[in-house]
Amino acid sequence: MRLIPLLITLFISGSIFGQPFSLPELSHPYDAYGVIDSKTMEIHHSKHHQGYVNKLNKAVLKEGLEKKALVDLMLYASYRSKAVRNNAGGHYNHTLFWELLNPSKVKASDEQVLKTQKSKLYKEILNQYGSLDNLKMELNKAAATRFGSGWAWLVVTPEKKLAVTSSPNQDNPIMDVSEVRGIPVLGIDVWEHAYYLKYQNKRGDYLSAIWSILDWSVVANKYNLALTDPLLKTIEKEHWPELMHFHKVLAQTFHPAEKGNYNPIRDRSGELFAKAILLNTSAIPKPLLSPDISLALIKLEKQCGSLDKCIRKNAKDKIVSKKIVLVHDTFHEIQGMCHDNK
Repeated sequence: MRLIPLLITLFISGSIFGQPFSLPELSHPYDAYGVIDSKTMEIHHSKHHQGYVNKLNKAVLKEGLEKKALVDLMLYASYRSKAVRNNAGGHYNHTLFWELLNPSKVKASDEQVLKTQKSKLYKEILNQYGSLDNLKMELNKAAATRFGSGWAWLVVTPEKKLAVTSSPNQDNPIMDVSEVRGIPVLGIDVWEHAYYLKYQNKRGDYLSAIWSILDWSVVANKYNLALTDPLLKTIEKEHWPELMHFHKVLAQTFHPAEKGNYNPIRDRSGELFAKAILLNTSAIPKPLLSPDISLALIKLEKQCGSLDKCIRKNAKDKIVSKKIVLVHDTFHEIQGMCHDNK
């Protein structure tokens, strides 16, 4: 029953309609969480999370993204400003974190809770990790070894497998900047503001304590929802790191050339060619496989090679301009074909 108001909160907080995003209410008073002290909960929720919400609303309004859903802001994080990326992640990550914390959860072992539910999640945990304790050890390791601020995650991947990973700052596995992509069903905040007042620099003690209020029945429900969420298919189609890496170099060289500055492309034509080779030889996401995309990738590599060759021969700007425009146009043809296949 507790999930219903939380889902409603997510609905009205912008995950579907876009801004204005709003701070979700906690399921319990600040002083009810026990292993996390009242002051930490108050500051974390009413100051830090509220700050992410306020800055996100300001950023999307300034950048004309106010109609974008929260998931859309995160899916294309590499193309967003730092303000949108950081604050969209901060809002999503913390909303998930609050949902998982339940100091009044059933007083039974986490394993008993999952067994009683006869959950698909428990079967998959046993299949992949051997036991729930082994999974917790993996999550603790990911959280403990995350340098600086960040998060540890249990993720449902596009292959509908579980994966343990971590991310820096307010990034998360939905974002295209993440090496491990998928839908998070469990997230542990390892920013110091999540635990420092009570645990100081003892992150390990905080990680040991957090399990006593983390509700696995919520995780199991989120796992079931994730398995049928269309977002998984979207992530699978979008997760083409080599395409993203090529695009970044192209953007950093083409746009200056548009304005008459050819120094970036002259300095980095070899790098662009190398990225084109990697892209052409990369594994195309299954939903995007088509002869047209494969042929376009070959064409793109040849064009980048020709561009690099003419620059190494010190060709005039006019020739360089024509060749980089061809590269740019072919790349956008590929992007268009990817979009048509979605």
